Amino acid sequence: MALVVAAPLAAAELGDDGLHKTPWMRDTFKDLREDLEEASAEGKRLALIFEQRGCIYCTKMHEEVFPRPDISQYIEDNFFVVQLNLHGDIEVTDFDGETLPEKEMARKWGMLFTPTILFLPEEVSTTATAPGAAVAVMPGAFGAGTTLDMFTWVNEKRYAAENDEDFQRYHARRIRERNNGSTD
Repeated sequence: MALVVAAPLAAAELGDDGLHKTPWMRDTFKDLREDLEEASAEGKRLALIFEQRGCIYCTKMHEEVFPRPDISQYIEDNFFVVQLNLHGDIEVTDFDGETLPEKEMARKWGMLFTPTILFLPEEVSTTATAPGAAVAVMPGAFGAGTTLDMFTWVNEKRYAAENDEDFQRYHARRIRERNNGSTD
């Protein structure tokens, strides 16, 4: 039997700001109202990802999770992802109209960890803030299965009130399905 060695997954390149860049991240003017409108026009969900230079957990996501073809393709097909820098100076306009540099917006929103992904609904009130409107938050680095399940759970709107399967139950079911019914 021949030994098959899989090629390593390609990690995202680092940008001038020290953050990882992927093809599915959008370079926008960071006006969240416009970003939500553009995402909706493309039939996609808006997601905001906070990262920071030197973050070992961000690196883990970009080296081990996001490069997986099933995950990167799912994100690209279904999400409009805007990257924000926890310590950045680029102006961000929140849904409520307030404009602040990324680092001040991060404080306003209570962002403490990177990576943190905020998943937004298809419609947001003009009086809402991004974290107040978010339908789910993924705080930190997770493995491939959890990450794909979270993106899928949000995209399929399983957070909706009429759905009685919260993320933890959904994720446990998906693990069983991937393991052909085994919990091991």
